Amino acid sequence: PAGGFTLYGESAIGIVPDLGAAAGRDKLGLSEDAFADVRIVPMRLRAGDDASCLNLNHAQQPRLLGVDPEQLSGRFAFRDVETPPAPGGAKRAEEAPPSGWAILRADWGEDVVPAIGDYPTVYWALHKRLGDEIEYVDDRGRAFRVRIVGMLEGSVLQGALLIDEEAFIARFGSVAGGQVFLVDAPSSRAEAVAEALRRGLRDYGLDLTPTAERLARFHTVENTYLSIFQLLGGMGLAVGSVGLALVVLVNILERRSELAMLQAVGFDKHTVGRMLAVEHIGLLGAGLLRGLVSAIVAVWPAVRTAGSRIPIGSLAVILAAIGASGLVWILIATRLGLHGRLLDALRSE
Repeated sequence: PAGGFTLYGESAIGIVPDLGAAAGRDKLGLSEDAFADVRIVPMRLRAGDDASCLNLNHAQQPRLLGVDPEQLSGRFAFRDVETPPAPGGAKRAEEAPPSGWAILRADWGEDVVPAIGDYPTVYWALHKRLGDEIEYVDDRGRAFRVRIVGMLEGSVLQGALLIDEEAFIARFGSVAGGQVFLVDAPSSRAEAVAEALRRGLRDYGLDLTPTAERLARFHTVENTYLSIFQLLGGMGLAVGSVGLALVVLVNILERRSELAMLQAVGFDKHTVGRMLAVEHIGLLGAGLLRGLVSAIVAVWPAVRTAGSRIPIGSLAVILAAIGASGLVWILIATRLGLHGRLLDALRSE
């Protein structure tokens, strides 16, 4: 999700010198010693709606980021990519079509700019799919269409669409310099690099955030919705345990003659009741265990995603509530089922 980057930054105004090059950092007065083995990818920003999960409103025109596709080559995982058309509409030759970030430089037709966004932005925030288009107006008042040609898995780039930097400059030439930055720094030096950038670029209002923290912020919103549905689901399961009581009660009533036989051969009613309770509690425990294992297997890929965490506390409370509710209803059903004289059921046989 972080694409190998450790820091995500945004500045209040554009930074014209290229932060990704030593010459640009020298113009900004940044010491090159602090940036050994550090790679910075600057991106131009066209302001627009925040299309991340942090914005509860429906985004109409999301922010656009202009980036050099080559600088992101091999970064981030693609969920889906649309195959670009062959030049001139002709049938594509044997060579493989552009893929990955290279599709941002493919020809998609007149007044069409290809864009890549991450899946939560495209599908949930914009309610769009691969191949859908969004209309924009450039600096000269000319309309053009941004076509979604690729989707990333959830990433730190959530909330914006990325287009080729050359296409960005052609339509938004008034936007000078980069305003969004991805920083690939060794984890052990990430904080030192961030401090050097903040101190050296304080006049530009640069704000840097660890990518893990940014991802966790996105997941916090998603987890809030999941927690609500989790609570409702837990309540539904707890109420559904009433149905368990009915099943247990019917089962006991249908077996009254069998239970009467046990009492006739010497088992007292309390012993029979304990046998029935243990039998059904065992079934309840087995059901909870199988459900828990199945749930863990289903969500394990998502749990391994950076920034995700397992709400162990709330899950334990829900499981305990379901187990306690089921236990209570089993005991109640057992008591009701054994109410009265069991031997009367044996006489009716």
